[in-house]
Amino acid sequence: MDERTRADVERAEAAIVEHYPRLVRLTYLVLPPSTGRHRRVLTAHGLVQRALPRTRLRRPDGGLPAQRGPAPESGYDLVRQRALRLALAYEGQPVRALPALPLVWGLRLFPRAGGADELALDQALSAAPAAVRAALGLWHLEGLDEDAARAVLARAGAEDPDAAQRAAAQLDRETGAGAAALLSSGEFDPCMVQTRPTDLLRRRQRVRAVAAVAAVLAIGAAVAGSWPGTDRAGRAETAAQQALDPDRLLRTPNEQWTDTSRVDFTAWPVRGRQAGDRKLLARALRVWAAPPPDARITAAAGTSTRPPGHPPQLLYAGLIDNVMVVVLHDGERLVRYAEPEDATPTLHFARVDGADLTTAAALVIGRGNGWMRYLLAPWISEITTRDLPAPAAPPHGLHVAPDGVTDRIPIPPPAGAGCGRWPVAQLRPSTRIVAPGRNAAFLVADLDDLVPVSLTSGPPPSGGAPAGAPGEATGAPALRSWARTACSLGSLRGAGVRSVNTWEFAQQRLPEDGGSATWVCTRADTWRGPGSVTLRFVPPAARPADPGRIAGRAVNTAACSRFGPDVVGDIHWRAKSGKWYLLAAGSQEVGGLDATGGVRATAAERTLAAPAGPDTPAEVVGRLRSGGSVRAPHP
Repeated sequence: MDERTRADVERAEAAIVEHYPRLVRLTYLVLPPSTGRHRRVLTAHGLVQRALPRTRLRRPDGGLPAQRGPAPESGYDLVRQRALRLALAYEGQPVRALPALPLVWGLRLFPRAGGADELALDQALSAAPAAVRAALGLWHLEGLDEDAARAVLARAGAEDPDAAQRAAAQLDRETGAGAAALLSSGEFDPCMVQTRPTDLLRRRQRVRAVAAVAAVLAIGAAVAGSWPGTDRAGRAETAAQQALDPDRLLRTPNEQWTDTSRVDFTAWPVRGRQAGDRKLLARALRVWAAPPPDARITAAAGTSTRPPGHPPQLLYAGLIDNVMVVVLHDGERLVRYAEPEDATPTLHFARVDGADLTTAAALVIGRGNGWMRYLLAPWISEITTRDLPAPAAPPHGLHVAPDGVTDRIPIPPPAGAGCGRWPVAQLRPSTRIVAPGRNAAFLVADLDDLVPVSLTSGPPPSGGAPAGAPGEATGAPALRSWARTACSLGSLRGAGVRSVNTWEFAQQRLPEDGGSATWVCTRADTWRGPGSVTLRFVPPAARPADPGRIAGRAVNTAACSRFGPDVVGDIHWRAKSGKWYLLAAGSQEVGGLDATGGVRATAAERTLAAPAGPDTPAEVVGRLRSGGSVRAPHP
């Protein structure tokens, strides 16, 4: 136990009060982004407050004097080290309960949103280990040099401070010279927060339930208090015990989805024949809270497997292909509990915070050898299936049981088995929430996660505006575009992807009358935030599903999104004559292209073609009409 003299504690308390915003900002940076911004803000404040050390117990009279030790740390160094140690301990662990203080009821807190640069840095940081984020914070927020930062990291419990600093230096180079200013911006300031209400309808229901329970407990306590020796405190249930009580599971009314502005998993009613099976529900909750050693646990990337902190919402309980299945929702995650007969139970976790009409439209309720089934949202009125590589083929109807479970749907081929077909589902929402006559159908694809991926098509909005998102991929041009890139979805399996958009950002006439090629950017966004892009060069081909060639890749990037809508791609291409060219193309706002390195060429338009050997290195930069520039990523 880290106990200090009263003078040490008083110095530490003064340091916390004086430097509180600075300490909270550093702790917020180190905490795992997967916890969500609201929980991360509160945890950062709580850890800094817990960094105050305890006072050493007074020595009894006649005891030996304390031996001399090393020079005492300054108050600030002490609390910074303790706060860092507490924050680093969260790395790779299930998210634990928040400290007792601070508590927030009825509000969600999050720092002010920054611009494209802040978002790109936040996405890069989310993929880095906690010790790397701590090293960056010590450099840019604390102003320490490498030797001082290494010492602080070591005392705070980082396993390999040298490796953390090397990785931080690499990340620093990749994110540019403005990292220090960005880390000091409002995007990373948990003391300057915005607030939004939690789910008001659910909160009202909970308040009524809590009031009723409180009244019953008060009456019971008054009666029990008349008996001598009664331990009233022992009769109160803890929050953890309440979360394991099947009678406390939240159940949404059947028709709430038709009259709410929040169309997501919170609007799903309870379905399944075993929804009233208290023993089944209790087993599911117990396994979630304390999985047995032989339980199989699967979690999408960036998803916590922590136990429930409050009574979750029940979505489904029933028998699916001889397997008892329970699906629960805790506001941030979906949890599917599967109980095969005479077999080990399984748990599957997936993040779903921020879901909407399309991303909360279905979940995978069961899987088998070469097939799967969806449980559909109550607002889905029709489901059909189609094969992405065959855009002209009509969709096929699919039967749905009264409880929302579909017939079996074929799954895409496993990795390495070729890509002759790629089944997807086309969903149509009810006219009770979408205006009649509007073509509101959308596509979803199974990528081995609990929630299918939304497929869209079209350019991102420019200027960082939230409106004008890419359109649904159900029209003929979008289906033709997806036919060329469908098989690339296989590389995204199990990555916690939320949506994938394909965008034909340029057309280019090829040299030597080679026809017209298409440049395509495919962007995958994950539930945890970071996105990745793949640029493809698609020349004329005899087969509609010819995927073309990969021209570039980038991870943890804002490219091809509303925060980075401009893109440039380049590739070496061989004409029919055998001559090689460097080809490049940019999106709509690119007004010119410059090639440097082994190739020296320039173009005053969005496309460029210059003679170049097949292995000639080249760097291509696009000149934006706004005066900026954008660089082509490499494969």
